Amino acid sequence: MKRSQQFFLVREDVLSESMLKVLKAKTLLERGKAENVTEAVKKVGLSRSAFYKYRDGIFPFHKVVKENIVTLLFHLEDRRGTLTKLLDIVAKAGCNVLTIHQTIPLQGRANVTLSIDTSGMVIDINQLLDNFKKLEAVDQVDMIGSGGL
Repeated sequence: MKRSQQFFLVREDVLSESMLKVLKAKTLLERGKAENVTEAVKKVGLSRSAFYKYRDGIFPFHKVVKENIVTLLFHLEDRRGTLTKLLDIVAKAGCNVLTIHQTIPLQGRANVTLSIDTSGMVIDINQLLDNFKKLEAVDQVDMIGSGGL
């Protein structure tokens, strides 16, 4: 019986040194800075066995998000045109809006949840989040899920 896989989002500072080195080695290989695994692990100071142990289980976040659905939660000031600005940022990033949910503004604040398809995204997910945070009316933006893993 095949066991279902679970995925977790983990901050970089809690990863083991070996896992971080695996990511560095994979990056060297992807960018052509190392010709093979032996050369890549030597450059980052990692054993081949550790590389093979983790290589299929750890990925940079932007690689996981690519080709997936991402759900974002925004805490906003209730200002005219804010939703339009959010949607403009989504469109300019090459994403497609799948769902929008907005609460009724209370005490000058509202929450908006956007589910977006990132398969056509032309910028990094971190840049997308930064673009949202630059809007005056955005108090907070959180990624509350990503699907299609």
